[in-house]
Amino acid sequence: MNIVEALHNEEAQLKRQLVAIQAAIAALNGSTKAVSQKHSASSSGTSSKRTLSAAGRARIIQAAKARWAKIRAEKAKKAK
Repeated sequence: MNIVEALHNEEAQLKRQLVAIQAAIAALNGSTKAVSQKHSASSSGTSSKRTLSAAGRARIIQAAKARWAKIRAEKAKKAK
């Protein structure tokens, strides 16, 4: 392994560490800006996991609660 190749490998490793640290900081701050840089295709060609906004998650939770409330209401009606 020549020195240039070793330096390129070290650079790639440091870039991965930087992205991980930025993602950790963003997670602690509640921000997704640093994570969004990670969403571009990686060097291996695989895409990273997609995220869901807080508003989208809230809508899904609200719909699920409504579905369960309907099921419970029907169950209570049958029990009478």
